[in-house]
Amino acid sequence: MRGFDALREGLIARLEARGTHATWVLWAALAGMFATTFPITILTVSLAPIAREFGARETTMAWVISAPMLLSAVALPLLGKLGDLHGHRRVFLLGFAAASATAAATAFAWSAASLIAFRTLAAVVGGATQPSSMALIFGVTSRDRRVRAMGWWSMTGAAAPALGLAVGGPLVEFFGWRVVFALQAGFSFLALALAAAVLRETPRQSVRFDVAGSAALACGVAGLMFALGEMRDLGSRSPWVLTALALGAVGLLTFVRVERRVAAPLVPLELLQRRNFAAPIVSNAFMSASYMGAFVVAPLMLNGVFALSVSLTAAILLLRTASLTLASPLGGALGMRIGERAAASTGAAVMTLAMGVLAYGVARTTFWAVAPGLVLQGLGNGLALPSLTSSSGNAVAEADLGIASAVNRLTGSVGAVFGITLLTLIYGGSNHAGAFASAFAAGGGLAALSLAAALAMRRS
Repeated sequence: MRGFDALREGLIARLEARGTHATWVLWAALAGMFATTFPITILTVSLAPIAREFGARETTMAWVISAPMLLSAVALPLLGKLGDLHGHRRVFLLGFAAASATAAATAFAWSAASLIAFRTLAAVVGGATQPSSMALIFGVTSRDRRVRAMGWWSMTGAAAPALGLAVGGPLVEFFGWRVVFALQAGFSFLALALAAAVLRETPRQSVRFDVAGSAALACGVAGLMFALGEMRDLGSRSPWVLTALALGAVGLLTFVRVERRVAAPLVPLELLQRRNFAAPIVSNAFMSASYMGAFVVAPLMLNGVFALSVSLTAAILLLRTASLTLASPLGGALGMRIGERAAASTGAAVMTLAMGVLAYGVARTTFWAVAPGLVLQGLGNGLALPSLTSSSGNAVAEADLGIASAVNRLTGSVGAVFGITLLTLIYGGSNHAGAFASAFAAGGGLAALSLAAALAMRRS
């Protein structure tokens, strides 16, 4: 082990001498993100044949998507704080190794329950890579260049699922869905080897872990996420939804009380009083709500109002993914050039315009307005996210980068679920153009709130 450590330190020293170590750390983090995210879209479109193979209902198989989303969001603050306390390299490598092994095991799932369990475990332990990888990137990147790194981060997050669907779709058709997880395991172990070679450990903190705060926040987030996710199907008056909302409220209130008293809080509440931490994460939450709400409603609109085929709908929606992918590095460069506040506000303004164009296009049943609206939506998201992410990270000390990244990701996840719930409730299952126009108009309101929060950021 000492021999490997010596070789690794020698390699890192040579990379630092060439000025390329930060680039290799970024590539290691992006490789990890690609390996963990590319199967998502393939799995979504493969639920029907998987359900038939296991003799399960498609409603049961939907938990393959929703359970990992819920529990990984709950685990984010815990994993981010563990990285701050015990070292982000350790947490990243252990989480990524466990996720890689679980991906390999998923290829041998024998039932619907085992598939759901494996996917959920992979998402939870793989969640360790998200805040820790961002902290590792920020740790080796100067503050003025972090926004550019986040541009490449956002691009990979958008491109990986799309590329996975384009390449994995034919593979699934010929070899079955299990090949997806075999490929994921292979990619993951390669990315793990790269990370083990180029990552250097971050400083550790000798304080007690905030168990009570973690439990309270987990209950609060789980209750809120479950209520928002199930409100569409069960209704706002469902006992399950009301109970989950009550659990979420009690959990969050308890969390605030605990954090005010504990010596080493999970999330230092004073961070929320910093404008360049609070404003970007609020803007990110509303941006995610607007983008993901329209992400779910748009294909229903193209099918219902314009009567497009599934394949043509998928091809048109790729315009949005392509514009997001291409705009993300541009957003990082724009943040460096004009400042994070200006770049984030520009992206949020473009998103607001995009939702207005979508609402107008579907209300007038004018396809040639809808298509530019989808492109503008991806463009706005890509321009804003790098600056919103780097701003929240730049607002905290190095020792809090893990929990800051986790809070940013968590609020984005909660915002996404809220946006999906709100826009689908407004749409209401109707194929009438007016229903979709109202949903997109609501998404425009969410984007406008994102713009207001971005404008509240301090100039950088």
